Amino acid sequence: MTDTNPTHDDAAREHRADGTTAASSSANGSAAGTATGGSPSAATPEGRTPAGTPAWAADFEALRVSQRPDRLHVALDRPDVRNAIDQVMVDELHTVCAHLEREPKIMVLSGTRVNGKGIFASGADIAQLRERRREDALRGVNSQIFDRIAKLPMPVVAALDGYALGGGAELAWAADFRIGTPRLKVGQPETGLGIIAAAGALWRLKELAGEALAKDILMAGRILSADEALQARLITEIHEPDELLAAADALADRIAAQDPLAVRISKRVFAMPREAHPHVDELAQAVLFESQAKFDRMQAFLDRKKEPTK
Repeated sequence: MTDTNPTHDDAAREHRADGTTAASSSANGSAAGTATGGSPSAATPEGRTPAGTPAWAADFEALRVSQRPDRLHVALDRPDVRNAIDQVMVDELHTVCAHLEREPKIMVLSGTRVNGKGIFASGADIAQLRERRREDALRGVNSQIFDRIAKLPMPVVAALDGYALGGGAELAWAADFRIGTPRLKVGQPETGLGIIAAAGALWRLKELAGEALAKDILMAGRILSADEALQARLITEIHEPDELLAAADALADRIAAQDPLAVRISKRVFAMPREAHPHVDELAQAVLFESQAKFDRMQAFLDRKKEPTK
């Protein structure tokens, strides 16, 4: 049976700017399937286990994983509920993180397609969320995994198409890079449901977008379009849906062209509090000054400079 429980995109559609509610409808197709009616079609033409899937991810139910020598592609894949983030998805993301902590690689994180339209993550399954109590909140189900993703050794690239709402948006904020498509809709509709965005948005958004816009999103339910997100620098690029993953790979290629240790240390130092600088920068540079990659890369640069110009 198809799970048709409502998610954050339903709540966002129903909450108008004037505070009134509208009947839930997907006549315009923007939600990629109704919350209480029709069943979305299969997400992608490829099979459940894409080529290059590592053995440790072969039995995943909520994610599709493929790997290359320098990166891991992770696609959220719960099309019937528009990629609502549930415990199974969280557990599988923890498994992904454990692997990337042992074997650091770039991660490209994306969504799936439903009825030919992209969806990153529509938020939480509200029927499940309604039943959660104090102890569930204190366990930090989503906040703990998003924090772990943010702290991965190598950068995370989030490729956003369609809805990225609620927990889906907070997952995106945890990434180091975010790119999107013209169909992107991103926001935090939690307060309309009587809760807060407790998995990172309440503090990450202020850092990413500034206090004024963060409050508009967090307290007034503002949903940003792709162009608005680009203007706010919440995403850095916009690409057509069919070009999104190629653009994410192009960005990953640029990261992979750098020295991996220098990238890892840059990410770690970047996240340090202001009072740690410049001391932490000096210590980090001291480590890199002794690395073989530093000598090899600088010598290669000097050798290229000596080559006669044609």
